[in-house]
Formats: sequence, structure tokens, C-alpha cells
Amino acid sequence: MNASVLRLEDLAERGALRGKRVFIRADLNVPVDERGGIAEDTRIRASLPAIAMCAQAGAAVMVTSHLGRPDEGVLRQQDSLAPVAARLSELLVREVRLVRDWAEGGFNVEPGEVVLLENYRVNRGEKSNDDALALKMARLCDIYVNDAFGTAHRAEATTAGIARYAGVACAGPLLIAELDALGKALGAPARPLVAIVAGSKVSTKLTILKSLAAKVDQLIVGGGIANTFMLAAGLPIGKSLAEPDLAGEAREIMDLMAARGASVPIPVDVVCAKSFCATAPAVVKDVKDIEADELILDIGPKTAAMLAERLARAGTIVWNGPVGVFEFDAFSHGTETIARAIAASPAFSLAGGGDTLAAIAKYGIAADVGYISTGGGAFLEVLEGKVLPAVDILQRRAG
Repeated sequence: MNASVLRLEDLAERGALRGKRVFIRADLNVPVDERGGIAEDTRIRASLPAIAMCAQAGAAVMVTSHLGRPDEGVLRQQDSLAPVAARLSELLVREVRLVRDWAEGGFNVEPGEVVLLENYRVNRGEKSNDDALALKMARLCDIYVNDAFGTAHRAEATTAGIARYAGVACAGPLLIAELDALGKALGAPARPLVAIVAGSKVSTKLTILKSLAAKVDQLIVGGGIANTFMLAAGLPIGKSLAEPDLAGEAREIMDLMAARGASVPIPVDVVCAKSFCATAPAVVKDVKDIEADELILDIGPKTAAMLAERLARAGTIVWNGPVGVFEFDAFSHGTETIARAIAASPAFSLAGGGDTLAAIAKYGIAADVGYISTGGGAFLEVLEGKVLPAVDILQRRAG
């Protein structure tokens, strides 16, 4: 992925931030507990470098983010960024004022000061990327910084509109890190390139599978997606989750890859149960022996070992999705084997997606993954081969 955008670090190195009004679009959408406190602050901490860089350079810093899913025009207490402002104040060891009703301007920010602009999603016209709102926002600043990869796939007023009109538009360090990692994994990868794509349905990731099928050397599928590919290979799957009407598409993907010497490894054994529950007895079976009333809930040990061996020989690994119902201990061994194989592999690894991050946390391998993407939807859209609107406008402004 081409990351030819103006970087915030470039401006800082040139001394171009001093005295400037800087508007940072961050991703501070953190979980809040029942008492209104921050339950987990990883995203806030990850956003600190851009904020601190601008403040230390003598810029007047405005930061905004969304929190929750507020309706435009309505700010409910649970959607307020007040707890985020309090946590930012603690982490930056300085007061971070929360500014409400900010889109119309009328507030002041001193050089070196940091303010948090209230949840941008309450502004009417945000989701529709309203030009009038984008212009108002652009007038607030001299420099616009997008540091929120997780929402880069949305063409909204704070991601695309303001970047079009601001005097200078650049990418923050978090966004740059994502673009660099994606470029390394998909743009010019070390070979073999192995992709793991798992999930419940082929239909939700069909475009990703087709896009990757033209690029990767091995396409490992898991979950309900693997069941559909097993059907396409003529194997029984019992009453497992699958999409029989897309077996033809799965067959086409396998044929496409085979034609260029690549492959989709099909499971040779699986872990089955009679019902979908954590306490259901788990039975390991060769794929040819699956019975009509059984559910496939994980890959078997022989399949896991086969895939682990391929990951050990990979040059680049892209991982999206656990290969079994890893939330249930009896059906977690396949995902754990894959996770530990990725951690042990000398390959550059890139992982993304909510369930993938949960698996990484469960098995404690974060330090051994090359890069962990913060963006769910944006990560998937890049895998699909799509251009992210928020990145596209930054590239055009840089050109």
C-alpha cells in the first residue's frame, strides 16, 4: 500500500508546527465502565505521540474523536468525551480542557495547550461528509492531522472533508505505522506470503478472499469459511455452518490459486461436537468421517501441525480471524497452535480484526507479532484491495 503522504514528523522536524493551530483526528473510542471511568486506555496511550509532538513543538493542539454511537445533534452523557479528557490530563500531566459545541469556533487555544473537542459525531453532517461542516472545521486550524486508521475507510467530515480544505493535511504516526505495515505485507512482501482468513461466512469476506487469491502463496481458511471450502472439495461437513450456494465461488478460488502454483490447504482432520456449547464433548475426526449430526468447531491436531509447518517457512503472514471457536477451551487448540506458530515464525506478521486481537491477547503473543492493526473495518477493506477515502485525500494533498 502506497504511503506517499505528508507526515506529521516531517513538519515537526522542519519546525513548521510552532504557533500553528493543529487539529488532530484521533481514535479515542475506549470502553467506559458503569461508573463512567475508562475501562481500558490502549487507544488513548497509542494517540499520545502525535499529541505530545505537537504540544512540545509549540502548537495550539485540538484533538477530537468519537465515543460510542451518538445520534447527530444529540449529546448524551454516556457519549461525552469527559472521561477521556480526564485520562489525557493524567497521561500528559497537564490539563486538557473539554470543549463543547466547537464546530462553530469561538474558543481559544494557546500555543503549547491541548484541548479535547467533544464527540465529533454529534455534529450534524459528520457522517454525510457535509461540505459546510468540513469548511467550518478547516477554518479552526492551520494543519490537519489524521491519526485514526480505524476510521480511515469512512468518508466523513473529520476524515475526508476537513482534509480537503485544511491549509495543510498530513498523517500522524499511528496512521503512518499502519500504512507502512500494510505496504510491507501486501505491497512488496517477503515470500512465501501466507494469509489466514477465518470467519463464519464466505459471503462477508468473499471479496477479500478473491483479492488475496491473486497475491498470496498460501490461503489458509478457517471457521465457517473453511467449511464452505470443504464442501467445494467434496468433503462432508455434517450440520456445520456453511454457505453451500457459494461452494462454486470457493472452487473458483482454489482453481485460480492452483493455476499459478499456490494453494488453499484443506483440513485433513477436525474437532467436532453434537452441539454448539462450551461443555459439548469434543471429538477429533478425519474429515472423511464427519457424521451428518456433527458440527465442526475447530481444526484437528494434524491440520494444525501442517499449517504451523507452513507458517514456519513463510516470509510474510497476514492474519485475520481465529480458525475455530477459540472462546470454548475444548475448541481453542487449533487457534492456539496457529497463534504460537505465527509468534515463533521468522516471518513479518500483520494481524487485524477484533477476534484476532482477542486471540493474541488470550495467548499472550502480542510482543511476537510484527504489527497489530488497530483498524477492524479499515484493515479488512485494505485486504479487499480498496482505497481508503481518508488516505486517498491525504495522498492527493501530498501530490
